[in-house]
Amino acid sequence: MNGDESAFRELVSTYRHYVFQTIYAIVRHTKDAEDLSQDVWTRIYFSLPQYQMKGLKTWITRIAVNRSIDFKRSANRKREDTTAEMEISVQAAAEPLFHQQRVVEHEVIMNETAQLVRKRLHQIPPNYQEVLTAYYIQHQSYQDIADAHGITVKTVESKLYRAKQWLRKNWKEEDFL
Repeated sequence: MNGDESAFRELVSTYRHYVFQTIYAIVRHTKDAEDLSQDVWTRIYFSLPQYQMKGLKTWITRIAVNRSIDFKRSANRKREDTTAEMEISVQAAAEPLFHQQRVVEHEVIMNETAQLVRKRLHQIPPNYQEVLTAYYIQHQSYQDIADAHGITVKTVESKLYRAKQWLRKNWKEEDFL
Protein backbone atom coordinates (compact mmCIF):
# COMPACT_ATOMS: atom_id res chain seq x y z
CA MET A 1 0.00 0.00 0.00
CA ASN A 2 3.01 2.28 0.62
CA GLY A 3 1.23 5.65 0.50
CA ASP A 4 -1.37 4.72 -2.10
CA GLU A 5 -4.32 6.91 -1.13
CA SER A 6 -6.97 4.89 -2.95
CA ALA A 7 -5.74 1.65 -1.36
CA PHE A 8 -5.93 3.28 2.08
CA ARG A 9 -9.45 4.56 1.36
CA GLU A 10 -10.43 1.03 0.40
CA LEU A 11 -8.88 -0.29 3.63
CA VAL A 12 -10.85 2.27 5.66
CA SER A 13 -14.03 1.44 3.77
CA THR A 14 -13.55 -2.28 4.41
CA TYR A 15 -12.71 -2.09 8.12
CA ARG A 16 -14.29 1.21 9.24
CA HIS A 17 -17.32 -0.39 10.88
CA TYR A 18 -15.22 -3.19 12.40
CA VAL A 19 -12.75 -0.71 13.97
CA PHE A 20 -15.60 1.39 15.35
CA GLN A 21 -17.28 -1.69 16.90
CA THR A 22 -13.98 -2.85 18.41
CA ILE A 23 -13.39 0.53 19.99
CA TYR A 24 -17.01 0.94 21.13
CA ALA A 25 -16.88 -2.48 22.84
CA ILE A 26 -14.14 -1.09 25.07
CA VAL A 27 -15.07 2.57 25.64
CA ARG A 28 -18.90 2.19 25.57
CA HIS A 29 -19.48 5.76 24.42
CA THR A 30 -20.39 6.62 20.82
CA LYS A 31 -18.71 10.05 20.63
CA ASP A 32 -15.50 8.73 22.19
CA ALA A 33 -15.55 5.72 19.86
CA GLU A 34 -15.95 8.04 16.84
CA ASP A 35 -13.06 10.24 17.97
CA LEU A 36 -10.88 7.25 18.71
CA SER A 37 -11.71 5.72 15.31
CA GLN A 38 -10.30 8.82 13.62
CA ASP A 39 -7.19 8.61 15.81
CA VAL A 40 -6.77 4.88 15.12
CA TRP A 41 -7.04 5.37 11.35
CA THR A 42 -4.44 8.11 11.54
CA ARG A 43 -2.14 5.81 13.49
CA ILE A 44 -2.73 3.01 11.01
CA TYR A 45 -1.94 5.31 8.08
CA PHE A 46 1.38 6.45 9.57
CA SER A 47 2.26 2.93 10.74
CA LEU A 48 1.69 1.26 7.36
CA PRO A 49 5.39 1.49 6.38
CA GLN A 50 6.23 -0.68 9.43
CA TYR A 51 3.47 -3.21 8.71
CA GLN A 52 5.03 -6.64 8.07
CA MET A 53 2.29 -8.17 5.91
CA LYS A 54 1.17 -10.59 8.61
CA GLY A 55 -2.52 -10.63 9.57
CA LEU A 56 -3.79 -7.21 8.54
CA LYS A 57 -7.06 -7.46 10.48
CA THR A 58 -5.19 -8.62 13.61
CA TRP A 59 -2.74 -5.74 13.28
CA ILE A 60 -5.56 -3.20 12.86
CA THR A 61 -7.42 -4.71 15.80
CA ARG A 62 -4.36 -4.52 18.02
CA ILE A 63 -3.91 -0.82 17.24
CA ALA A 64 -7.61 -0.13 17.92
CA VAL A 65 -7.66 -2.13 21.16
CA ASN A 66 -4.42 -0.65 22.50
CA ARG A 67 -5.56 2.91 21.73
CA SER A 68 -8.95 2.25 23.37
CA ILE A 69 -7.35 0.82 26.49
CA ASP A 70 -4.99 3.80 26.72
CA PHE A 71 -7.97 6.12 26.40
CA LYS A 72 -9.90 4.29 29.16
CA ARG A 73 -6.88 4.40 31.49
CA SER A 74 -6.43 8.09 30.85
CA ALA A 75 -10.13 8.78 31.45
CA ASN A 76 -10.06 6.76 34.68
CA ARG A 77 -6.99 8.66 35.90
CA LYS A 78 -8.69 11.98 35.12
CA ARG A 79 -11.81 10.86 36.98
CA GLU A 80 -9.72 9.73 39.97
CA ASP A 81 -7.80 13.02 39.97
CA THR A 82 -11.05 15.00 39.81
CA THR A 83 -12.54 12.94 42.64
CA ALA A 84 -9.41 13.39 44.72
CA GLU A 85 -9.45 17.14 44.08
CA MET A 86 -13.11 17.31 45.15
CA GLU A 87 -12.35 15.32 48.31
CA ILE A 88 -9.46 17.66 49.11
CA SER A 89 -11.73 20.69 48.57
CA VAL A 90 -14.41 19.27 50.84
CA GLN A 91 -11.83 18.43 53.48
CA ALA A 92 -10.28 21.87 53.21
CA ALA A 93 -13.69 23.49 53.66
CA ALA A 94 -14.47 21.34 56.70
CA GLU A 95 -10.99 21.61 58.20
CA PRO A 96 -11.48 24.86 60.15
CA LEU A 97 -14.67 23.51 61.71
CA PHE A 98 -13.08 20.36 63.07
CA HIS A 99 -9.48 21.43 63.53
CA GLN A 100 -9.83 22.73 67.07
CA GLN A 101 -11.83 19.67 68.17
CA ARG A 102 -9.21 17.30 66.74
CA VAL A 103 -6.37 19.22 68.39
CA VAL A 104 -8.06 19.01 71.79
CA GLU A 105 -8.92 15.31 71.35
CA HIS A 106 -5.36 14.54 70.30
CA GLU A 107 -3.89 16.38 73.28
CA VAL A 108 -6.23 14.59 75.71
CA ILE A 109 -5.42 11.17 74.23
CA MET A 110 -1.68 11.88 74.23
CA ASN A 111 -1.76 13.07 77.84
CA GLU A 112 -3.79 10.06 79.00
CA THR A 113 -1.51 7.66 77.16
CA ALA A 114 1.61 9.35 78.51
CA GLN A 115 0.24 9.08 82.09
CA LEU A 116 -0.50 5.38 81.66
CA VAL A 117 2.94 4.74 80.19
CA ARG A 118 4.63 6.64 83.01
CA LYS A 119 2.73 4.52 85.57
CA ARG A 120 3.88 1.30 83.91
CA LEU A 121 7.33 2.41 82.81
CA HIS A 122 9.03 0.58 85.68
CA GLN A 123 8.00 -2.74 84.04
CA ILE A 124 10.06 -2.06 80.93
CA PRO A 125 13.66 -3.35 80.88
CA PRO A 126 16.01 -0.47 81.82
CA ASN A 127 17.92 -0.40 78.51
CA TYR A 128 14.60 0.26 76.70
CA GLN A 129 13.26 2.75 79.26
CA GLU A 130 15.84 5.38 78.30
CA VAL A 131 15.09 5.47 74.59
CA LEU A 132 11.32 5.13 75.04
CA THR A 133 11.24 7.98 77.54
CA ALA A 134 13.48 10.18 75.42
CA TYR A 135 11.57 9.55 72.19
CA TYR A 136 7.94 9.27 73.24
CA ILE A 137 7.74 11.34 76.39
CA GLN A 138 10.48 13.95 75.92
CA HIS A 139 9.92 14.02 72.12
CA GLN A 140 13.64 13.94 71.28
CA SER A 141 14.90 13.10 67.80
CA TYR A 142 16.93 9.96 67.10
CA GLN A 143 20.02 12.14 66.71
CA ASP A 144 19.43 13.91 70.06
CA ILE A 145 19.01 10.57 71.83
CA ALA A 146 22.16 9.19 70.18
CA ASP A 147 24.16 12.25 71.20
CA ALA A 148 22.85 12.23 74.78
CA HIS A 149 23.65 8.53 75.31
CA GLY A 150 26.87 8.38 73.29
CA ILE A 151 25.48 5.83 70.80
CA THR A 152 24.81 5.82 67.07
CA VAL A 153 21.48 6.69 65.49
CA LYS A 154 21.30 3.10 64.21
CA THR A 155 21.58 1.86 67.81
CA VAL A 156 18.74 4.18 68.83
CA GLU A 157 16.62 2.78 65.99
CA SER A 158 17.41 -0.78 67.06
CA LYS A 159 16.64 -0.11 70.71
CA LEU A 160 13.34 1.56 69.84
CA TYR A 161 12.42 -1.33 67.57
CA ARG A 162 13.22 -3.91 70.26
CA ALA A 163 11.41 -1.84 72.87
CA LYS A 164 8.27 -1.70 70.69
CA GLN A 165 8.49 -5.47 70.20
CA TRP A 166 8.77 -5.93 73.97
CA LEU A 167 5.76 -3.65 74.52
CA ARG A 168 3.65 -5.51 71.96
CA LYS A 169 4.51 -8.80 73.60
CA ASN A 170 4.05 -7.72 77.23
CA TRP A 171 1.46 -4.97 77.18
CA LYS A 172 -2.04 -5.47 75.91
CA GLU A 173 -4.11 -2.63 74.49
CA GLU A 174 -6.99 -3.40 76.84
CA ASP A 175 -4.65 -2.64 79.79
CA PHE A 176 -4.80 0.99 78.69
CA LEU A 177 -8.52 1.35 78.11
